[in-house]
Amino acid sequence: MLGQGVARGYAIGRAVVMGAAALEVAHYRIAPEDVPAESRRLTQALEAARADLLALAESLGPDAPRELGAMLNVHRLIMSDPLLTEQTLALISERHYNAEWALTTQGQILAEQFAAMEDEYLRERGADVRQVIERVLNVLAGSCTLAPLSEPPADETLVVVAHDISPADMIRLRGARFSAFVTDLGGATSHTAIVARSMGVPAVVGVGNARALIRDGDTLVVDGQAGVLLVNPCQSVLAEYRARQQAYAQERAELALLRNEPAVTLDGVDIALYANIELPEEAEAAYAAGAQGIGLFRSEFLFLGRTELPDEQEQYLAYAQAVRAMQGRPVTIRTLDVGADKALDGEVTVATNPALGQRAIRYCLARPEMFATQLRAILRASAHGPVRILLPMVAHLHEVRATRAALQAACRELDARGQAYAAGIELGAMVEVPAIAIAIEPFAQELDFFSIGTNDLIQYTLAIDRGDHDVAALYDPLHPAVLRLIAATINAGERAGKRVAVCGEMAGDARLTRLLLGMGLTEFSMHPQQLPDVKREVRSAHTNALRVKVAAALNRAVPIDLDDLAH
Repeated sequence: MLGQGVARGYAIGRAVVMGAAALEVAHYRIAPEDVPAESRRLTQALEAARADLLALAESLGPDAPRELGAMLNVHRLIMSDPLLTEQTLALISERHYNAEWALTTQGQILAEQFAAMEDEYLRERGADVRQVIERVLNVLAGSCTLAPLSEPPADETLVVVAHDISPADMIRLRGARFSAFVTDLGGATSHTAIVARSMGVPAVVGVGNARALIRDGDTLVVDGQAGVLLVNPCQSVLAEYRARQQAYAQERAELALLRNEPAVTLDGVDIALYANIELPEEAEAAYAAGAQGIGLFRSEFLFLGRTELPDEQEQYLAYAQAVRAMQGRPVTIRTLDVGADKALDGEVTVATNPALGQRAIRYCLARPEMFATQLRAILRASAHGPVRILLPMVAHLHEVRATRAALQAACRELDARGQAYAAGIELGAMVEVPAIAIAIEPFAQELDFFSIGTNDLIQYTLAIDRGDHDVAALYDPLHPAVLRLIAATINAGERAGKRVAVCGEMAGDARLTRLLLGMGLTEFSMHPQQLPDVKREVRSAHTNALRVKVAAALNRAVPIDLDDLAH
């Protein structure tokens, strides 16, 4: 079976198949006089589910991944969101749906809104809504707390197979000796992927029908790099993968020794290796992994799953938490990056093509009060350590100038309040729209740095949506047009004396490290788990030789051959 490998490594173990993620519920209409009682039944179920999640969060030990607590909190917030609670109660009172029917109906509406979003991270948050619905349905059915998995024999490990895995499921699984996760749903930013990477456990997601086809007790081999799942393989294949396990374990042990070593090439070029994070709690893991700073802090997490915008104080506390955790290393905070397919207050916006609509910096500039609140919060966080501000989806100079004016206004307001912030905060732009890459020079005169978001740059350049299975195979980071846009951006930054980083998936792919070094890149930002592999490539590379090879390759019409850049 094939899926998406989201956490590297190899695992061999006995399959434990978790029950169906979706519950079959009864659909019937209640009598008008039963509406108050049915509404109370739903309200009590929501309260019980929230209390159970709070108890789970408080039970987490110090060794638990910090992401788990944050994810449980997100689920509790969703359970309190009027978009879920009030709209579901309205279905009970107005249409006389029973509680389960009303809950699944409203949950489906919300999930479809998330599924229509362009941004992959935001699309994955639809899984949060689905998991919350299922947990409340469990309470309505008379069951809330999940039973623990049976403990396997001492010499056996488990491979968990599920349609999807919620944060609450993750807590249940932490007590068992599981060696890998396999799910039908999910992508690189799903909860399963995030927690698996933080725990160093191999995972393959998006398999499609693994839970239906695999039986409890089947022997599974999980290849978290290739996204391959083998069911009941022969002994020779098992022997091969056991050898791969041993080799991988040895490799990780050797890479761990590089944590405190400098990222310097053989010819003495210093390379900065930063981390991408989505939650403030992840900054500690980035620091522990040896990241030299945060190259991309996605601020969207604060704005999701709620009807009221986070106020300045809430945002400030979240940003400051990440800044303090990095202990003087720079933190680059990207301003809100949401699309036109769904407004933050829950109102669906009709857009012919949300990917090309009012999203990211366009969205923020169209909502000056919201944008000003975020800018003030970021500025206040800069009092605790070095902070940079990164603007998403910039395509016009007037967007940069409008943001600078908004920053100056935010500074004046903080001055009037007497609140501290750092002077001279750097302002940068994401290079993910081909327009800015093609006409980079004037932007270099007005910005302090650039960060190339290769994921969107590739999609926009090739007119390919990676989420569309019909064309996903055409998504090619090595397409000559993509590589020339990246190289042109790096070269323009060099000429203008401005830093250029890559923060998309290409930065964390060790197979592409030498290619990017050969283009002149000196700043990489990636998931913390990818840092050791990239650092190893950096320390064994000779940049001058690579630059000659890459320059020659970029002038050819044929796709670049990575083998030509090998040792």
